[in-house]
Amino acid sequence: MANCCNDKACELEALRGRQSSTLKIVLAINAVMFVVELTAGLIGHSVSLVADSLDMLGDALVYGFSLYVVARGARMKAKAALFKGLIMLGFGLFVLGQAVYRIVVPQLPMFEAIGAIGLLALAANGICFWLLWSHREDDINMSSVWLCSRNDIIANTSVLFAAAGVWLTQSGWPDITVGLALAALFLRSSLHVLRESIKELRAAGD
Repeated sequence: MANCCNDKACELEALRGRQSSTLKIVLAINAVMFVVELTAGLIGHSVSLVADSLDMLGDALVYGFSLYVVARGARMKAKAALFKGLIMLGFGLFVLGQAVYRIVVPQLPMFEAIGAIGLLALAANGICFWLLWSHREDDINMSSVWLCSRNDIIANTSVLFAAAGVWLTQSGWPDITVGLALAALFLRSSLHVLRESIKELRAAGD
């Protein structure tokens, strides 16, 4: 009798199992970091930390939905990617609004909080990025998840630049500038994911 693991169906099942395990870990990391960053951002009056925390929340929701569709067909995965794109679009617009608010109502953020939590978030997302690397080309579902993780690394690095900028200038403008840059990143990524997911849906005949 042939070994099951030589069969394509068995290989696919094993791949789905690895994807599920990875998604559970990164979901937990992002959920915890959302609470940590949001708390620090509100206490420290930081647009960049609040923006990054919302990105963490969005990612946790994305990973949860990706976990749900990991064993489903191409059309459902394309719909999941479409959902992720809409999440990124919504958070991009929200962060843009927060940045505009801080311009109208300026307040000096705490650079110590931004720097310390930014480093912690970078370490957490570095782990997520490493875990998702091997799955980045599995399918559109995992590809969009990996894209979220890559954006997180960029966002965390930007937050550290914001902390340094606030410290050097004693002004909230570096924090606001990073907030605007993160909003632009979210919006650009959302358009990419939305475009790819719509293409996949059309290919699946939806």
